[in-house]
Amino acid sequence: MQVTEDKTINAYYQALVNRETSFVGIFFVGVKTTSIFCIATCRARKPKLENVVFYTTFKEALDNGYRPCKICKPTENANEAPDQVELAIQLVKDNPKQKITDYQLREKNISPEALRRWFNKNYGMTFQAYQRMYRINNAYLELKKGSKTTSTAFDSGYESLSGFGYTFKKIIGESPRNSATKYIILINRLTTPIGPMFICSTDKGICLLEFVDRRMLETEFKDLQKLLKASILIGENEHIKHAKNEIAEYFSGTRTTFEVPLETPGTEFQSSVWKTLLKIDYGITTTYQQQAISLEKPNAVRAVASANGHNRISIIVPCHRVVGKDGTVTGYGGGIERKKWLLDHERKNARK
Repeated sequence: MQVTEDKTINAYYQALVNRETSFVGIFFVGVKTTSIFCIATCRARKPKLENVVFYTTFKEALDNGYRPCKICKPTENANEAPDQVELAIQLVKDNPKQKITDYQLREKNISPEALRRWFNKNYGMTFQAYQRMYRINNAYLELKKGSKTTSTAFDSGYESLSGFGYTFKKIIGESPRNSATKYIILINRLTTPIGPMFICSTDKGICLLEFVDRRMLETEFKDLQKLLKASILIGENEHIKHAKNEIAEYFSGTRTTFEVPLETPGTEFQSSVWKTLLKIDYGITTTYQQQAISLEKPNAVRAVASANGHNRISIIVPCHRVVGKDGTVTGYGGGIERKKWLLDHERKNARK
């Protein structure tokens, strides 16, 4: 759909000028003078306001005769990791005990330099650090099943026990010998129509689902590790796979409720507020005031709003369904435009 409301157009244009990452996937901007279209973070020279038109999907931009920008590559970068990155990640998954070298990457026509830049930007670490965490996670699982430290170390590609022990303790927080009781949080990445997200899980269930550009994300990671007395590792378990399937169904409009198990550490009050969020039906909104009343704490509106803000599991625990007393869309860690998109998405599909 073409965006026609002046207020929205001005907001989107400002986001384009500022290259705001929270608008990636929210709009696609067609440039009339060049017939190309871009995403919000494009590095190309910015066109004048009168020379742009905004669409809500890249398909609409294509249908109206616009070509994808060669700089920001909107059909790739709005949602998914580039093909080279996906291939590199698959190499790590297919070879969990082997270190993938730059030489091996180049043999697959993957640029190690481009890979490092993407991982630094999207994970906050190098590709080598990513695969090191993946290998250590694999080693941790083997030790937990009763494997010997020596065989696990050499199986994981380490040439010495000391090198394995040092890396293991640095990442896990415990020596291989003492790691059996260590609590682990696995982190993975998924793509959605409104931007990429990080997803975290313990053995009990999903404990975090956030857009990667959320400002408080680093604080949330630290809080989660402290609350659960755990370390975060790159990896994937059955809960993450389950959640990815359900989230894909949600965005396709075929799922209105979630069944994946959750682990939501927090205060007693926060937990009670999050439970009220889970009771808000798909396609319906409520207010902070109504939440407070349902908790029999009508004067605790600000505390309720604060607890909503500390919800770490976006979409599944639907804090986006809470609006201001006057119906205005306010307060969302993933960005107001994403909140509006989610609400519109649910309203449209609820009517089907």
